Amino acid sequence: MSKRIARKRPLVAALAMALALPGLVHAQTAKEIELEARVAELEKMVQQLVEQQSTQQTAPRAPAPAVAAASDTPTVQSTPILTGTPGGRFSYGGFIKLDTMVTDTSDGQIAEGSAGRMFYVPSTIPVAANGAEPDVDPYTDFGAQFSRFWFAADYSNDDGDKFRGYIEADLFGGGSGNLGNELSTNTHGITIRHAYVTWNNWLAGQTWTNFQDLGSLPDTVDFLGVTDGTIFVRQAQVRYTNGPWSFSLENPQTLVTDYQGAGRHTSGDNVMPDVTGRWSTKGDWGHFSVAGLLRQFKDGDETATGGAVSVAGKFNLGDRDDIRYMVNAGSGLGRYMAFGMGTDVVADANGDIDAITGYGMFAGWRHVFGPKLRGNLIYSAAHYDNDVALTGYGVTERSQSLRANLIYSPFPKLDIGAELSYGERSLEDDREGDLKRFHTTVKYSF
Repeated sequence: MSKRIARKRPLVAALAMALALPGLVHAQTAKEIELEARVAELEKMVQQLVEQQSTQQTAPRAPAPAVAAASDTPTVQSTPILTGTPGGRFSYGGFIKLDTMVTDTSDGQIAEGSAGRMFYVPSTIPVAANGAEPDVDPYTDFGAQFSRFWFAADYSNDDGDKFRGYIEADLFGGGSGNLGNELSTNTHGITIRHAYVTWNNWLAGQTWTNFQDLGSLPDTVDFLGVTDGTIFVRQAQVRYTNGPWSFSLENPQTLVTDYQGAGRHTSGDNVMPDVTGRWSTKGDWGHFSVAGLLRQFKDGDETATGGAVSVAGKFNLGDRDDIRYMVNAGSGLGRYMAFGMGTDVVADANGDIDAITGYGMFAGWRHVFGPKLRGNLIYSAAHYDNDVALTGYGVTERSQSLRANLIYSPFPKLDIGAELSYGERSLEDDREGDLKRFHTTVKYSF
């Protein structure tokens, strides 16, 4: 401040002298010429001082010396993460999900470590003969292994070609070593869900089967919920999409019930890939799709064929309600539906294999109560036409489930949900069991 005042003093003095000089000129007319010359010189000095003052005020100040950081706290990254391809764009996301559930099964506990302890898998519901139900208390499970993350890299060239690489993983991969248990660290391995690349209309890699309609899946607290009647497979494939049409060649695998139900096994002897085709349409009313599946089954030297169809979609009922549904039928649906509750084929006494016909469906009503609260009421079922002369009576004939939930979102991307569900499984010999579950979740997406 003192330097600024010192700079102003010459300017103030010069102005005072300039104002006083006219009086002196009139008083001493003999020196008029000399005084006019001095006034001109003073005016020049004032102008120079004004210009100098203006320059000093607009000139940028020197940066202050850096102050040593008080801590090693990292700063938020302000520049984008780039891919190895010039002009590429990198993105990432995922969610953290805590699941807690109390389960009551009528005919024994679901085995610890089984997937059925963490989400609804109807094939894991214990069954017993009528009158032989063991006395089982409810049991509680907590888990965060369905949390997931993904990375994507996108690129477009000057010719209009579009490329994407995508990889997604969750933590539902089982324990790692002796510390991977519920006694200490609850360690879980990373599981690859998706890993694919797209180029314009083409896709190559692992992702959802083209036979599955993701947009029809209901809003559930459970990982899937409508497992009984749902087509649900992720596998390696090559897919082509053009407008409403998509076609794929996908990884073949055969799931076999041994003769007289002695067990089941998988076979990778297939030569022909699974072939799918899908047609879909959508509008303000919702969306609708029809998909077909052709398969070859092979176990050793024995072969069989099968095919199935799936109809699915969502129908909007105003701004706050919609109906979501799926209906599936065909021979050899086995591993594509209900997490392989039924098999693709059954072997006879000579080792020949025959496809098993299966049916499945679900329907769900979703209602939005307001900006932060929504709810769902959902029914799902599956049925298998087993030839008991080949399969025996110890295989699953049918299953069904009913669930209702409420999901509250107090903030964007934060869901807090609660769900009540009931499921039952019946075998060909009339043994049956049921499951009752109260399931809550906290899920934050990023």
